[in-house]
Amino acid sequence: MHRIVGSIVVLAQHLVAVVTDPEQYRPAACPHCGYARVWRHGCYHRKADRSRGGARDPVAVLRYLCAACPQTCSRLPQCLSPRRWYDWAVQQAVLLLLLSGVSLHGCARASGLDRRTVRRWRDWLLERGDLFAFVLRSRWPELGRLADFNAFWRNVIDELTLARAMSVLDRELAVP
Repeated sequence: MHRIVGSIVVLAQHLVAVVTDPEQYRPAACPHCGYARVWRHGCYHRKADRSRGGARDPVAVLRYLCAACPQTCSRLPQCLSPRRWYDWAVQQAVLLLLLSGVSLHGCARASGLDRRTVRRWRDWLLERGDLFAFVLRSRWPELGRLADFNAFWRNVIDELTLARAMSVLDRELAVP
């Protein structure tokens, strides 16, 4: 199942879609058993705007219940990253600093994030970056021209944005 709905790219669009067109979030089948009938099962609320003040917090994330098994699932808009506190835009800015050669300490100071968070994001990209690159290059062959890890990821972020790249990767892999 795709956990990320790629057509909803900004938080304001998500807030409108939840009220006016929640069917965009309904999965085609249960991700656990594959049964094709899932029912709307309320929502849960999650923080989406980690900036000071968080004007839009909390936001509703729709949940769905499988008719065959007792499992629930939910899907997120492209702007929110699954299982992470910060959205893709913040992670993209931090990763760009790291890919440009800024140290962990300097990156943490510039972003206002804890150094452990910055290190975790760096290690996540280093650990999964080659697999992600393989999938992205299979979809966009022109990305294959960059062999250097840092240059490749800077180009991905410049051309696609991290949110769009992760939305595409979510169709084949589990991200983050």
